[in-house]
Amino acid sequence: MELAYVCEWEKRPKSTHCPSIPLVCSWSCRNLVAFTTDLKNEDDDKDVSHMIHIIDTEHPWDVFSINSGHSEVISCLEWDQSGSRLLSADGDGHIRCWSMSDHLVNSWESVLSSAVDGDPIVALSWLHNGVKLALHVEMSGSTNFGEKFSRVKFSPSLTLFGGKPMEGWMAVTVSGLVTVSLLKPGGALLTASESLCRLRGRVALADIAFTSGGNIVVAATDGSSSSPVQFYKVSVNVVSEKCRIDTELLPSLFLRCTTDPMRRDKYPAVTHLKFLTRENSEQVLLCASNQSGSIMESWTLRKEGLPVNNIFQHRSPVVGEKQPTILKWRILTTTGDLERVSAVALPKLPMSISNTDLKVASDTKFCPGLGLALAFHDGSIQILHRLSLHTMGVFYGGASSAQRPGDEAAIKRQRTPGPGLHLKALQFSWTSLALAGVDNHGKLHMLRVSPSMGQVLDMNTTLRHLLFLLEYCMVTGYDWWDVLLHVQPSMVHNLVEKLHEEYMRQNQALQQVLATRIVAVKASLCKLSTATAARACDYHAKLLLIAISSTLKSLLRPHVLNTPDKSPGDRLTEICAKNTDPDIDKVMINLKTEEFVLDGPPLQSLQQLIQWVGDFVLYLLANLPNQVSQGAVVRPGFGFMRDGASLALLREMLVMIRIWGLLKPGCLPTFTAMSDNQDSMQLLFRLLTKLWLCSRDDAPPQEPDESLIDECCLLPSQLLVPPMDWLPVNDGVITKLQGKLPLRLQFGKASSLQGAAPPLDVFTRSPGAQRMDNLRCIHMGVSPTEESKACTRCGCVTMLRSPNKTNAMKQWEQRWIKNCLCGGLWRRIPPAF
Repeated sequence: MELAYVCEWEKRPKSTHCPSIPLVCSWSCRNLVAFTTDLKNEDDDKDVSHMIHIIDTEHPWDVFSINSGHSEVISCLEWDQSGSRLLSADGDGHIRCWSMSDHLVNSWESVLSSAVDGDPIVALSWLHNGVKLALHVEMSGSTNFGEKFSRVKFSPSLTLFGGKPMEGWMAVTVSGLVTVSLLKPGGALLTASESLCRLRGRVALADIAFTSGGNIVVAATDGSSSSPVQFYKVSVNVVSEKCRIDTELLPSLFLRCTTDPMRRDKYPAVTHLKFLTRENSEQVLLCASNQSGSIMESWTLRKEGLPVNNIFQHRSPVVGEKQPTILKWRILTTTGDLERVSAVALPKLPMSISNTDLKVASDTKFCPGLGLALAFHDGSIQILHRLSLHTMGVFYGGASSAQRPGDEAAIKRQRTPGPGLHLKALQFSWTSLALAGVDNHGKLHMLRVSPSMGQVLDMNTTLRHLLFLLEYCMVTGYDWWDVLLHVQPSMVHNLVEKLHEEYMRQNQALQQVLATRIVAVKASLCKLSTATAARACDYHAKLLLIAISSTLKSLLRPHVLNTPDKSPGDRLTEICAKNTDPDIDKVMINLKTEEFVLDGPPLQSLQQLIQWVGDFVLYLLANLPNQVSQGAVVRPGFGFMRDGASLALLREMLVMIRIWGLLKPGCLPTFTAMSDNQDSMQLLFRLLTKLWLCSRDDAPPQEPDESLIDECCLLPSQLLVPPMDWLPVNDGVITKLQGKLPLRLQFGKASSLQGAAPPLDVFTRSPGAQRMDNLRCIHMGVSPTEESKACTRCGCVTMLRSPNKTNAMKQWEQRWIKNCLCGGLWRRIPPAF
């Protein structure tokens, strides 16, 4: 485990916040990190701004700071399951729901709010949507994704008509009140509150978990280790358009340390109370502390037989009668005396903890999801096993930070005098391969956590672990940024090949669902190595090619409605696959041209997309001689030379464009030909067909023959080959984190990233180069003045507001309003980028 980077405030008020003020940090499944600080006004100590800061981990210096409007200290931050909305709660009982403005990660607004006035919030959670996966390490070698990541039967907290989960949130207050806010389909908020029990008491700490039956379990304590930890079952219903909350008392427990005569008064306060996972209400983690130390206890809820009095032992048993049972909390394990705990982070990876899965994980040293993290007041962090609580890894903060897993003696080293730097909030990423924390000076720290917890593994096992987690991200749709932290350049090629092999073993339906997602994963991987950087260009181009193809085919309509025949797009694919004639007009004759009849405006408005297809085909063919020569450097476009499916897609689009050109010549791609009688479309189609025949899926691959290479060599003398600038500029932090040294950044200063590692040539642009709108395929000039947005993952840039008024182009742009081609989120960038 090692420090990845530290972010520092560029300008910090002279009066820093008091160490007693709690800090909160939360990490979403889209790799957005939200954290809080409380900044005092230099002139008025009573005037405190309660700030929420949101970053995407790929651009951590680009922080979006919100003056939350909370009147008291923010006590809770919670992302929803999609990672696009954020809840914040404060010490005055107010809850705000934040959502992205214009789907931008650096633009947020508060859309909804609820309040229990004057009653501080101590626990907060979104209601469960009923989706739960289990990750089976035992099945990591299986060829079926469904066996590796199985869907667990789990009921939503509340359902609408038809079983659709109802959205909303739930909070627990310091006075023992539970409040629920439900989002009605029309956008209105339905709120209700109820006491956890008849006799309300102070709740200093609480946590919320969910059961498979749709109920909610709340754990609460008054903060004293001598008091019982109470548990309540909460059920939520909507009756006659009103929210109804029912509560029921469950078995409670007393901490083991209070029953030990040696430690009865040693740890007077309960400082942390957490369910191990939000879907597991049967295992709870407790931390009791004093001024200088802490102790952790892990408890589990078990069903036990109820002992029967002896006078009933000898009576004849009734057929089918079972021994009565009760639920009882039993302690699993406890730690020894620890340094004082300042923060706890629990794993989010839904790893199955069956005996078989645990044994395989132990044998293969697969640790993600097995460890929980503890931050201490001396600045160190320990990873403990979630079941046994034994130490799996240790990180020591400070200038001489180095990983020393299992170094028990060093844990008890002499503490430095005075209040040292320590983390007050700590969160795991969604694959448990990274940690984010905020220290008592308001700095953000990011740490990577080894999949093997620092144990030495052979290369094949390491690759298998990373591949397993990449597959998990593909299936769930979660961002895989934290997995990339552990990919070294030498691993990239093998990971891409193995990922493709596993993908091809899935059924056709799942392949279709994951078709673009796997391309995006491959592109992210290939950016990490100079040897594969050119292939990253090809994957970005493939994403755009697939999107343009599906858009253009969607314009086709059958000539006669209600025909059971195939769609025009499917018919086009079938005919182009069967007809291998290099003459585009002979292929076109076999199609029903009436299905291609469209009005002029849609075709004309999509001309820049059509132009990109033509330019891309010309670029591929003109660069073919360089790609096949011995010892040549791999250039962008190399991946398409043997990709029969992509070449077939380009061939289909040329045929489609040829037909549309007869109807509307203005929509045709423009080529600069050296001869007036040059039929450019015919020439490109003929050469593309020859290349496609060498790499068809239904025939053994062949090398391009000499005649094709010779004709491609002559192509630049017949047509002017335009420079293809389809690759977005890579300005993120992930390629700079391959080294082992800590990287220090400052908020608001992207320039502080320069010099960390040399940028890859294919990802750089000269200062005087034309800026591209990568989605609309148009040039924006050298110094564009339009507001733009960029993808947080691939760097794809597009204008924030559409310059087009036609419906066809608006439909194209609407497809990417929430996410980029690669599935990444958007962030606003200044005009002079």
